[in-house]
Formats: sequence, structure tokens, C-alpha cells
Amino acid sequence: MTATFSLTGPTSTASPAQPSGATVQLSAVVKAFAGHTALNSIDLEVAPGELVALIGPSGCGKTTALRSISGLESIDSGRILIDGGDVADTATNKRDIGMVFQAYSLFPHMTVLENVEFGLKMRKVAAARRRERALETLDMVGLTKHRDRFAHQLSGGQQQRVALARALVTRPRVLLLDEPLSALDAKVRVQLREEIRRLQTELGITTVFVTHDQEEALAVADRVAVMRDGRIEQIGTPEELYATPTNAFVADFVGLSNRMPAELIDGQVTLHGCSLNLLGDPMPDGPVIALVRPEDIALSADGIAGVVISSSFLGSLRRTRVRLDDGTVVAIQHEVERHPLPGEAVTVRLKGAPVSALPPKVTM
Repeated sequence: MTATFSLTGPTSTASPAQPSGATVQLSAVVKAFAGHTALNSIDLEVAPGELVALIGPSGCGKTTALRSISGLESIDSGRILIDGGDVADTATNKRDIGMVFQAYSLFPHMTVLENVEFGLKMRKVAAARRRERALETLDMVGLTKHRDRFAHQLSGGQQQRVALARALVTRPRVLLLDEPLSALDAKVRVQLREEIRRLQTELGITTVFVTHDQEEALAVADRVAVMRDGRIEQIGTPEELYATPTNAFVADFVGLSNRMPAELIDGQVTLHGCSLNLLGDPMPDGPVIALVRPEDIALSADGIAGVVISSSFLGSLRRTRVRLDDGTVVAIQHEVERHPLPGEAVTVRLKGAPVSALPPKVTM
């Protein structure tokens, strides 16, 4: 048996002790800035070990929610609970949380190892023990060989890994991530988001992840909360949000949708002669704008006439834009083997999947 580090002293175990994530709950939380309500009586519960992503347009309140959980923002009313205890008046450094931000904020005069050790040093952990834990955490993020480098000697992705290691080294029960990957290039972003998900799952840390990149949120989160105007419009699994949005805002925000003029009659959306089920809240009969996913339209031998505007190769699929005879432009996802050319006359058909709808002339 080997001795492994804990913040209260060594423990005898065969492998590093794994923390159990905490329950995080926001209950009727209100926060206003100069008359603007950033959080409008928001309710959110994150289960132990769960990763919940917050997404929404700029100014929707997602970062304010995260900063309120951390204690970096005070709240005007409501409760913030961690494992049932109200921490709304508790200092940030007493909440047992780790934080990673878009800006890496590494200490430039410290080595990688010293940066990662810093939180343990502030907790007055003995030098030998904090060195052991810091090296263990650097190994988790694959940076052991860079332990003696300084921040300016690292790439952006490596610096963000150091920031992640620094947040994880104290083994917090709650991890808060605020746009941690937005400054990185596309390939590094994908690699690091997968690494974050792996570590979060292995360590069992309850995590709240704020991102403006919906693909990122859908790829890593157990559940995603879509926010607008300080409220949560819908929270659910990525599959639920994409396939069964509760309203047109969520349908329009999550994923790509074509806007097509249609008619709503008795709860059915009539579009180019096809009758489709309506997703979300009921609407009054009359003209509507149907939100149709690109994968729910197909190029076909007959159907709705149109002309190809462009066709883009996206690796495992191709996305082709077609101007229909009524002037509507739609994007269609299809197999890469079919390569329509600009100006080519084509016909398309609706596959019959349910759709969300907007009142006419509504913009989002």
C-alpha cells in the first residue's frame, strides 16, 4: 500500500482517493446590474458528478450564473446551495471550488510546477506533499515533462492545461469553466474538451461549463441549459434539446435550422404539401415560419424544384444550399458522394420530421 495525498494528511490506499462531486443548486436567484436583470429568479440543480453546460446569446446571464456560484458576484436574492448548505454569503476561497477561465492567468514568474502547486501552498500543505500532488495532476493533463518551463515557453493549449491542473490539484468538489477553450484553435479545442470531459468523469467532479460554442456544449455535457434574458428556457440532454425543443427559441438557437414559410392548421404545420407535427407549445392557426433541420430535407428525384447555390464538403457529410422556386434558401445535409454544382437544377423533399415554428416576422 502507498501513501497518497489529501488536504488533511496522507491516507493509506492503493490508488488516489477520488472525490465525490457535490450537488449544486440555484434557487430563485436574482442578480441585477444598474437596472438590468442579469439573472431573473433562476433555478438550476446540478447532480453530483454531472457536467452541465450553460449556453445562450451574449448577455443572457450564463457567465453571471457561473460567477454567482463561485462567489465572484454577490446575488440580490435567492439561494446558492452546495451539498445543501447555503453559500451565498460564503467567501470564494471557502466554497471548495476550482475555476478555469478563458484567460489562463498563469503566474509568469513561476514554473509550470510552481503554478500548479500554488493553491496547495496557500492551504499551507507541506512542500513534499504538495509537490507529490502537483506532479500527479500534471501527469493527468500530460505536462509532466514541461514542469520546469515558464508560461511564455508554452503553447496556448499547454497553458490552458496548466490552468486546468491548477484548478484540479486541490481536488475541488465543484469545477467551474468559463469559456476555457475559446482562445484556442479548432483542433486543440476538440482535443482539450475531450480531455476535460475525461478528467471530469474520472474524478467525479460536479462541473458547470459556460460556452458560446453550442457544438462544444452538445459534445461534452450530460445536460445543457439554454438561457435567454436571465432565465433558463430549457434544460435537458443534448439529444432532447436538439430533437424536442420546448419552444422556437431553443430550436432556432441549438443547431442549424432552415426558416420556411408555412401554414399552421389544427396543430399541424403544412409546408409544400407536407403535413408535419408541431414541436413545443401550441400556437394559433395561421401563417408561421417553420424551423426545419438540414438533415430533415433530402435531395430527391422529384419534389420541390430549386437551384443549387453552393455545396460544401464537411468531412463525413456535405451541406448544399438550394434556392427553392418560392425564393426560400435552404441548407440540406446529405452524403458526400453526391456533389451538386452551383446553378444545377435539383428537386428536394421533406422527410416528414416534426418541426418548431415561429410567428411570421419574428426574428431571434
